[in-house]
Amino acid sequence: MPSPAWLSKTNERTGKILCEACAQACVLGEGETGICGIRSVKNGALELAVYGLAAALNIDPVEKKPLYHFLPGSSTLSFGTVGCNLSCSFCQNADISQYPKEHPGAIKGHDAAPEQLVALALERGCESISYTYNEPAVFFEYAYDTAKLAHAKGLKNIFVTSGYETPKAIDTIAPYLDAMNIDLKAFSDDFYRSICGARLKPVLEAIRHAHAKGIWVEITTLLIPGLNDSNDELRQIAEFIASVSVNIPWHISGFYPQYKMQNRPRTPHATLQKAYAIGIAAGLRYCYVGNVADPEHTATYCPACHTPAIRRHGHLGEVVDTTLTSGRCPACGEALPGVWSNP
Repeated sequence: MPSPAWLSKTNERTGKILCEACAQACVLGEGETGICGIRSVKNGALELAVYGLAAALNIDPVEKKPLYHFLPGSSTLSFGTVGCNLSCSFCQNADISQYPKEHPGAIKGHDAAPEQLVALALERGCESISYTYNEPAVFFEYAYDTAKLAHAKGLKNIFVTSGYETPKAIDTIAPYLDAMNIDLKAFSDDFYRSICGARLKPVLEAIRHAHAKGIWVEITTLLIPGLNDSNDELRQIAEFIASVSVNIPWHISGFYPQYKMQNRPRTPHATLQKAYAIGIAAGLRYCYVGNVADPEHTATYCPACHTPAIRRHGHLGEVVDTTLTSGRCPACGEALPGVWSNP
């Protein structure tokens, strides 16, 4: 349902409205809609068309986000709306993320008010709510209201995001946001512009800013054969993450044909393992291979003694066997970074 999109600012001279939710920084006049397809100016104010309308809603293992250092083995209530500020040619959720662009003026979703989402999460024994499937920045006010209620009820909040939030958006929700899995899709501005309709720099800035705010951050890179999987680019990604913190987990995910990339081959397993080795060589302490079954490269190893402290099985690493005690290695007592319990 339409609701005020209050993360915005009106230019008193021109009457146009700057949307402050994401780095697209759309400046809109009366009747105009942002790149996301769901934030529009009506009657002189910015409106969010999808408030309280969930286009996808599921109970997931938190490992599916993917988050490996955040409440392992727990369930999360996952939901998202239609609309997205990016237009990635390989999007696996294009049926909802690109829906307003491919069906101009159309919105879909089932009624799911913030209060209902929080109640459902508690009823189903979830420890968190994940704002996912499409970009949570574009339904920011809906996410914010839900996160605030969830926080008051003892639930954690997770953004699964392209990292295109503005610093203002991150600062606004930071008191209620516990974790972010941020896509770092490539280390090339050309890739971002031609394939995603975005830019690289805002993503790097969002990663740095979220980490500095104390939000738990994990990074995912989907390796697309021939586009972002060269040794040089993988090294640049790993070195950037390490420059923020060597303790940020890097999820290296296998591509499979989706949306407008139906003819591109799947990522060879050897490429994923190569990227894993590059990440470790760059100083990252926690690298993970995803979208394939690979127990060796989905385990969490203690950086001090290399004991496997968490073993994961299944396509998503969703079957968890942990020997951590209060976040410490069972063999040497080393403290591993992460959020291991929900007090």
